[in-house]
Amino acid sequence: MPWLASRGASIYLPVGHSPDYDVIAELGEELLRVQVKTSTYFRNGRWEVRLCTRGGNQSWNGVVKKLDPSRCDYVFVLVGDGRCWFIPSVALGGGSQIRLGGPKYSEFEVEPGRPLLR
Repeated sequence: MPWLASRGASIYLPVGHSPDYDVIAELGEELLRVQVKTSTYFRNGRWEVRLCTRGGNQSWNGVVKKLDPSRCDYVFVLVGDGRCWFIPSVALGGGSQIRLGGPKYSEFEVEPGRPLLR
């Protein structure tokens, strides 16, 4: 949220449970639905970030919900060392995870934030 606010966005949080986005950002005339992801998993020189949902409780039925690019506009990612990305959801397709820190999503990397505590 601080990064979006630094761009002049007004920030709104959905009331209740919102499975598709975590934040709504009003930027100019546009309302952006933003899914927020974090990761502290660093392997082979890249940050691995899960985009899918695998339940979240003990009654999980085994269904994996992949990111649907039509249900949010952007994904904001913060990883363990504080690096951040603001990625249009259409650039992600519908996979279950991405690897950040290489050339593929480098154009979407933004100013770093605070590192995540481990």
